[in-house]
Amino acid sequence: MKQHILEMEKYAKEKNVPIIETESIAYIMKYIKLNNVKSILEIGSAIGYSAILMASSSKEVKVTTIERDETRYMECLKNVKKCGLEKEVNVVFQDALEVNLTGVTYDLIFIDAAKGQYKKFFEKFKYFLAPDGVIITDNLKFHGYVGKKETIESKNLRGIVDKIESYIDFLKNNDEFETEFIDIGDGISVSKRKK
Repeated sequence: MKQHILEMEKYAKEKNVPIIETESIAYIMKYIKLNNVKSILEIGSAIGYSAILMASSSKEVKVTTIERDETRYMECLKNVKKCGLEKEVNVVFQDALEVNLTGVTYDLIFIDAAKGQYKKFFEKFKYFLAPDGVIITDNLKFHGYVGKKETIESKNLRGIVDKIESYIDFLKNNDEFETEFIDIGDGISVSKRKK
């Protein structure tokens, strides 16, 4: 398993595939263990790196991960198989905003896909969160650009940062959820329903 993880890290670096930072995934894996998380929905599989690590954090964990890019989806399937986790990780090839879920809830929903769609993902999938579940979002610092818009020359990049900043505001001012922002890796947030 460890060997496969290292291979994935190497592949991601060479092919420029964004994968979660080690500090962040270590935090999430610890969270899964401490909070007895059993079912996880991941928005944005990429090559399956985080899904595989989350699934391996405890024997009882089942992960459903959604990916819309075909190349990454195929790579993800291959990696899940290599790690022998086909029973634990279900990979769905679709745009997350078009996925129809019914009759399922998840203890943890992990958002790590198109940054510009974070709010839409949150709004859509919160209905599938178990009562004590949590929504974790990655990349809220976005490589240090968040909060430093004036230093960005690329219009596209500024647009993404704009959307992440407005997502952070959306979380801070959310009546339904209480969010903790954690300054590790590329910045993550942990949102729980208010009691």
